Amino acid sequence: MTDQQQPTNVETIRTEVRDHVGTITLDRPAQRNALTRGVLAEISQMLDSWGAEEAVRGIVLTGSGPKAFAAGADISELAGWTLTDGLAAPMQRLCDRIQDFPKPTLAALNGVAMGGGLELAMSCDIRIAADHATMALPEVGLGVLPGAGGTQRLSRLVGTGRALEMILTGRTLTAEQAERYGLVTTVVPAADLLSTAAEIMATVLGKGPLAIRLAKLVIGPGSDTDQRTGLLLEQLAQTLLYTTEDKAEGAAAFLAKRAPEFDGR
Repeated sequence: MTDQQQPTNVETIRTEVRDHVGTITLDRPAQRNALTRGVLAEISQMLDSWGAEEAVRGIVLTGSGPKAFAAGADISELAGWTLTDGLAAPMQRLCDRIQDFPKPTLAALNGVAMGGGLELAMSCDIRIAADHATMALPEVGLGVLPGAGGTQRLSRLVGTGRALEMILTGRTLTAEQAERYGLVTTVVPAADLLSTAAEIMATVLGKGPLAIRLAKLVIGPGSDTDQRTGLLLEQLAQTLLYTTEDKAEGAAAFLAKRAPEFDGR
């Protein structure tokens, strides 16, 4: 695989690799990129492929068209879901997988992010939004709850009080409100969304790849435990990094006033 690869189409997504970043574009604009089992399976397949591909060092998720990132689960499928489907939890398992993905991930919200669409975005490491984007978890209006991690990830991002208010009312946030809440980190004009995503990913990928991977491993579990245990995880991760060639290169580059050339060892 080269640094730049022509876009490819599956059935419900488009993919492209450029400058070591793999972009997955949800491609059902007529359905506002609603998430079906087929969409989930195709995203999972790309994670399989790119997780093992050294030339892909980060992933961006976005939606096609100017209106929607993803409008949530396809209601025509939801209507037929049963207790067995709930226990299988395919959407929750995919979001867990994205959260635990060893490479950095970024969601670029090009429009509406509702229900499962917002849950998909929340599973990414970084979220940015076009200035016209809106987001909500409206599931209680359908007699269900946000079941792909929404009840857990939202409270960790915006706090329990705001999470309860958003979920219990189903209230829709503007991009600016989401930025104030900490649900997204950056809001930009729609025309600048993908270039901003590329700039952010380029910055991330310019850092030590082992340090990035261990930071993800420490921050996630560390936020779910007490501070003393989190600090121990941090100490152990730092101790490992002290033994790497990346650490030696980073220090040498800093002292020589040059850009580092990390190789992930």
